[in-house]
Amino acid sequence: MKKLLVSFVIGGLLGAFGGFAIGLFVYPYIFLADIVAEERVENVENKRAVANGVFIHANTSDPIHYGRGSVTVYEDVVHLDKDFEVGPGPAFHVYLVPLDKVTPDTDVAATMFVDLGRLRAFKGSQVYRVPEGVDLSKYGSVVIWCQHFGVLISPATLAFL
Repeated sequence: MKKLLVSFVIGGLLGAFGGFAIGLFVYPYIFLADIVAEERVENVENKRAVANGVFIHANTSDPIHYGRGSVTVYEDVVHLDKDFEVGPGPAFHVYLVPLDKVTPDTDVAATMFVDLGRLRAFKGSQVYRVPEGVDLSKYGSVVIWCQHFGVLISPATLAFL
């Protein structure tokens, strides 16, 4: 009887853990964001690029939270380019952060970041409006941040043109 009870408890724990792990991967695809976006900057020929950067995999020991691709910052919009991609997850947001280098140890929540909005898709071209009055020269990074868990997904250090 004791052996049966132990087997039942272990099976229940493994099942709960497995269900949770699968849910982390499936949930974002179903409810939170599109998989691929294709949104372009309007009148790009009339806009002046201010800065650009490349998203990096911030914590290489974490295979779930990654990012890659490029970002272009214009005078009034941030454009995640068509090669942009992040691993899926809940409640990802695009932030302008007033630091030149953002690492997994950086307390992004304690900075005077600007939240540009929820990530619309895990892959592809996306445009985010910069609020009026924001001095882009004071923001050294564009960051993909998971608000739900307070985790850095991917930072891009900006190079001003």
